[in-house]
Amino acid sequence: MQNPEEQNTHLALFKGKNVRRIIHNKEWWFSVIDIIEILTGTERPRKYWADLKKKLITEGYIQLSEKIGQLKLIANDGKFYETDCADTETVFRIIQSIPSPKVEPLKRWLAKVGFERVQEIENPELSTKRTKILYKLKGYPEDWIEKRMRGIAIREELTDEWKNRGAKIEQDYEILTAEISKATFGMTPSASKN
Repeated sequence: MQNPEEQNTHLALFKGKNVRRIIHNKEWWFSVIDIIEILTGTERPRKYWADLKKKLITEGYIQLSEKIGQLKLIANDGKFYETDCADTETVFRIIQSIPSPKVEPLKRWLAKVGFERVQEIENPELSTKRTKILYKLKGYPEDWIEKRMRGIAIREELTDEWKNRGAKIEQDYEILTAEISKATFGMTPSASKN
C-alpha cells in the first residue's frame, strides 16, 4: 500500500528532467525549485529562488505568498520535505520573471499562446478549429473528432439550460449529470470510473 502522501505525488518530465508535483486543492502544484533549476541551469536553485522572490515582491507581486504553498514532496533521500510549490498560473508568472536566456523560448511561447487566446475571444470559431487540430495531432479519427465536438456543444447547451433553471454551484451540475448517467447507463460517473 502506498504512503498517503505518495498517492497524489508524481514526477513530471521537463526537458528530460524531473519536476516534482502534487495535487493540491484539486489541481496540480509544481516544485518551484525544480523548475528554476531546469530553466536556469543554476547549481543553487534555492538561493536563486530566494533572490527571485525578493525581486518579485519589490516589483509589486505581493500576493506571491498567497499563490505559493509549502507542500510535502519527496526528496532524493526518499523522505518528504516541505517545498515551495505553485499552481500552473503562478508557475507561468514565475517563469516570466526569470531573467535567463534559457527561458526566452518559453516566454515567447507563453506570449504566442496569450495572443492566440485573445484572438479566440474575438472570434470563438478559432477555438473550435484549434481543438479539432489538437485532436488530429493526437491521432484521433475524423469521425471521433466530429462526435466529440457535437458532444461538447450539446453539453454546453444542456448546462446553459440547467443554469437557466436554477443550477448555481458545481454540486448542482454533478447531481444532474449523475442522474442522467444513472438513467442512461445504470450507473453514476463515479461508479463508472471505479
